[in-house]
Amino acid sequence: MPSELERAMEMLISVFHRYAAKEGNSNSLNRSELKTLMESELSGFLKSQKDPDAVGSIMKSLDDNRDGEVDFKEFVSLVVGLSIACEQCYQMHLLKQKGKK
Repeated sequence: MPSELERAMEMLISVFHRYAAKEGNSNSLNRSELKTLMESELSGFLKSQKDPDAVGSIMKSLDDNRDGEVDFKEFVSLVVGLSIACEQCYQMHLLKQKGKK
């Protein structure tokens, strides 16, 4: 039986490939696939962006090798960055809760 963390890793891989398989190269996300993934899987984050071309900006920053696509390694850097930001918000929330007691 896989652990909770192993299931999370499986899910991350599965979600990436579900969207990457829609067009062209099944091992990377093009701009359209990345946009669809973010609209479906990260809609809260996307809605909070003030940049109307947030997906384009994100695509540009993730595409380390400048091939116009985001491979799994590049995609994971997005997930890690968002996870770090979420954890920082969680820590701030805990501090506020401690201050109320």
